[in-house]
Amino acid sequence: TKGHFEQGEEIWSRMVEKDVARDIRSYNARLLGLALEVKSEEMVGLFEELKGNGIKPDVFTFTALVRGCAGEGKVDEAKMWYKELEKNGFRPMKLIFSSLLPAMCKAGDLESAFELCKEIFSKRLLVDGDIMQEVVDELVKGSKREEAEEIVELAKKNEYLQFKLCLSSEELSLIHI
Repeated sequence: TKGHFEQGEEIWSRMVEKDVARDIRSYNARLLGLALEVKSEEMVGLFEELKGNGIKPDVFTFTALVRGCAGEGKVDEAKMWYKELEKNGFRPMKLIFSSLLPAMCKAGDLESAFELCKEIFSKRLLVDGDIMQEVVDELVKGSKREEAEEIVELAKKNEYLQFKLCLSSEELSLIHI
């Protein structure tokens, strides 16, 4: 995707050079490109420019910011952008959790990952079962078995997410045999 990012940057430069108005879609495309290229500082600058130009950020804007910061291991910044998304009244997309939850686990922020999982169930948000299983596994590894059990129970009791979580990956592989 390196070539695509460079092409996108060329198009962006031409838009600036020719004074073509940039809208939320063009900003979001560039933000996502910067997120995938792990350039969170440039993303924040672009976000400020977007707002300075009177453009209202949308769910895709905040999702790109969360992905970029999470991908760079800047978990506190990613959580801050997630809170901004909620403050602005947007419902998080499934994709956001595929970045944010693993980043929280990798950073050892298991309490935040646990709380976010509970929020996912209470607000009936969508998330991949593999991502939730990863959190459960990390909670068990991090000596937070009670929290892991709570997430497994929430998964069993919910009526909208159809996946089964287990307390350990070993148990999971036994189920599939």
